[in-house]
Amino acid sequence: MPVSVVRFNLVEPDATPASLAARYQAAVQMAAYADEHGITTVQTEEHHGADNNWLPSPFTLAAAVFGATRRIAVTVSAVIGPLHDPLRLAEETAVLDLLSGGRLVTVAGIGYRPEEYALFDVDWKRRGKLQDELLETLLKAWTGEPFEYRGRTVRVTPRPCTDPHPLLLIGGSSKAAARRAARLGLPFFPSAHLPELEAYYKERLVEYGTEGWTMMPAAETPLLHVAEDPDRAWAEHGRHFLHEARTYASWQSGGIRSAVKSAAMTVAELRAEGVYRIVTPQECVALGHDNYVLHPLAGGMPVEEGWQSLRLFCERVLPELGG
Repeated sequence: MPVSVVRFNLVEPDATPASLAARYQAAVQMAAYADEHGITTVQTEEHHGADNNWLPSPFTLAAAVFGATRRIAVTVSAVIGPLHDPLRLAEETAVLDLLSGGRLVTVAGIGYRPEEYALFDVDWKRRGKLQDELLETLLKAWTGEPFEYRGRTVRVTPRPCTDPHPLLLIGGSSKAAARRAARLGLPFFPSAHLPELEAYYKERLVEYGTEGWTMMPAAETPLLHVAEDPDRAWAEHGRHFLHEARTYASWQSGGIRSAVKSAAMTVAELRAEGVYRIVTPQECVALGHDNYVLHPLAGGMPVEEGWQSLRLFCERVLPELGG
């Protein structure tokens, strides 16, 4: 049975408070529907100050999803660690772990947008050290025991229910991220299909005498939308995928490597590229992937169109995949 993921970042350019409220509420309702039909995971993420209203608070959304579901996991991929107070994040993730019965998965990254650091008055140049402090603090805090933090003794309660702690992965596309994960004995989540970085991580595990594993994105994991008529869907809604693709492209410069990386400038180029795909239910089944990532509300996609895609996936695709 393949892993099935519904992704939400709740982008909506030029949104009104009412339209954005409807989008947020629809996402929670979609998560409940996905849970009922056996989808594995809801994936969400964190960005700040984006003009298109990109979700800034993934743990709040996770809490709403957990309250509406019974089985589905929520993966926050990724939390921008240095922008968070370590003790407060330890508390929030512990509470979510308890609320969900262990269904929270957190991928911790350091981000790639200096603007987000400026918004919170956090020093961009210290992001590596801040990430180290955050991760070390989380691991100590979740024990429920007193520990030294910034020159004083603190203790964080409650303890999470997952033993030894809620699932925490280190995300990134750099050797520094792989080295950090190995040093702490935490699993590594490369931001793209990077087998050479996985090999480096395994070498560092041996060096540090720690244990870990890699959750590697596949070489090809397109973001999917399911429609009876892909030509119609591209003509009517391709601009929403293009908006997201162009937003990512504007953020990812230099050495940033991501599973979502597009050079498309037009809807036609985006369709030919294959990073985003609109497929019929039959075509979706025929992909034969180990991971199916559905993106029903991409780039401001109308809510009803998103519902149609999700229903087609759950009712016409999942049963054929063994769900």
